[in-house]
Amino acid sequence: MSNSAVPRVLILGGGYVGLYAARQVRKRLGLRNVAITVVDPRPYMTYQPFLPEVASGAIEPRHVLASHRRDLRGCKLVTGKVTEIRHADKTVIVELEDGNTETLEYDHVVVALGAVPRTLPIPGLAEHGIGFKQVEEAVALRDRVFNNLSEAASVKDEAERKRLLTFTFVGGGFAGAEALGEVEDMVRAALKFYPDLHPADVRFVLIEAAPRILPELGDELGQYGLAQLRSRGVEVKLETFLNSCVDGHIVTSDGDEWDSDILVWTAGMKPNPVLANSDLPLNQTGRLQCLPDLRVTGEDGPLEGVWSAGDISTVPDLASGEGKFCPPNAQHAVRQARRLGENIAASIQGEPLKDYFHKNKGIVASLGLHKGVAQVGKIKIKGYPAWMMHRGYHVLAMPTWNRKLRILINWFTSAFSNRDFVSVVQQEKPRQSFEDAANSGAKK
Repeated sequence: MSNSAVPRVLILGGGYVGLYAARQVRKRLGLRNVAITVVDPRPYMTYQPFLPEVASGAIEPRHVLASHRRDLRGCKLVTGKVTEIRHADKTVIVELEDGNTETLEYDHVVVALGAVPRTLPIPGLAEHGIGFKQVEEAVALRDRVFNNLSEAASVKDEAERKRLLTFTFVGGGFAGAEALGEVEDMVRAALKFYPDLHPADVRFVLIEAAPRILPELGDELGQYGLAQLRSRGVEVKLETFLNSCVDGHIVTSDGDEWDSDILVWTAGMKPNPVLANSDLPLNQTGRLQCLPDLRVTGEDGPLEGVWSAGDISTVPDLASGEGKFCPPNAQHAVRQARRLGENIAASIQGEPLKDYFHKNKGIVASLGLHKGVAQVGKIKIKGYPAWMMHRGYHVLAMPTWNRKLRILINWFTSAFSNRDFVSVVQQEKPRQSFEDAANSGAKK
């Protein structure tokens, strides 16, 4: 088969779905029988369940990233942002890093662009908030927390010190509760190196619109997680909304207000807005509707050569019964990607497709060092055993043995030494010191 005749598989997004689907197609068909192209603005996949431990310094940031160049050898990689999908002529428009655009053609397209933070038109949120979906955000949060501790230790103004030491998180799902738990643990451990600060000076606040946190875990474990955080002094505001955060002045729907230098927003996700700039059919949630075999379908039936999975799609959960859909988590995304890759290969080879079927193995969540909750079947687990299960499950799910080993080494080192409390002060402006020196020299 000549290279020009091989089927072209275009994968939009290099996250869980994109990475695993590309690997599965490559494994099934071989690089001589298919041309695989992966498009993503970042040259790596971020394993998001480990971002809380990146923010707390338990894991090095690069160790939660799977390199596309390393793990997708033989595939064409395009570093750019998808701006338009034109399925009518089977093309995709990509904006490259240099600002130019490229038009990519396909025979099969995997729409795996994932989700983006679901922000609201809250005054001050765009200017003051920080998300928690990318590794850059986890690193920035860690550095800002330590910068605030250092600044608060030397500031004289009590109001300013209080503002610097107040950390506000919005969203009590997995991302918010786990991030807060890890960061709170880290701050409490770091205080012994700041003799000018007292534990009573530090304030953590969690704002959640629902009547409970960690809703995926059910009422009993959700209540346990709530009690666990509150026992550590975390203020949890349930059935409460963020009304404003202009200049770090927080105002909530219950009438409370305070100043907080750090506001972390984890209050939900929405489908990538690129879908709105496409001719693909969307369901009432703004996502792509998938058949159980992961083909995208519309009113007139499945679209030829269009596949999807993960956060951007609605996939039937056959294991849970009729009318049920898979939750948007890593457990399903990785397994959907493998089935999707298998089905693309089967479609190319003229073989029958198979439906995605996966029975949930359980749910695990970490609330800080040695603290966690988990549910496996009907068994509910709390505390240290749940925390160990959380680590064990996610290190097994982390792509490549290279990254698994590096994470295990991080944990082994941390077990026999103190946490690393160093932050890179000028990470956002690495040339600042050089510029200051150059400007100083120019004045002489």
